[in-house]
Amino acid sequence: QVQLVESGGGLVQPGGSLRLSCAASGNIVSVSLMGWYRQAPGKQRELVATITTGGSADYADSVKGRFAISRDNAKNTVYLQMNSLKPEDTAVYYCTARGILTTGRFESWAQGTQVTVSS
Repeated sequence: QVQLVESGGGLVQPGGSLRLSCAASGNIVSVSLMGWYRQAPGKQRELVATITTGGSADYADSVKGRFAISRDNAKNTVYLQMNSLKPEDTAVYYCTARGILTTGRFESWAQGTQVTVSS
């Protein structure tokens, strides 16, 4: 079983920055894909960014140029640096990871961390 522990959410003013972190632990052999999704009130969960083991990243159009995803493969940790935050970035942010355990494949989600952008 894999556990994902997030940190770094909170309240920030428009134009500000936040950095989210998410660490995966368990009987992990390898983690192939890590990423972030978000869900705003009344809306569906949407992709924010993903990153492969090799560092190849994809972003939602709405965050390109403002957000940066990175990972530390040795620590099975993914980060999301969020700059120039806007009120429409307000949402619960969920970390996800996919890979291989000693017992088989896994895909796990964290419980979510609230990000609120407001003056």
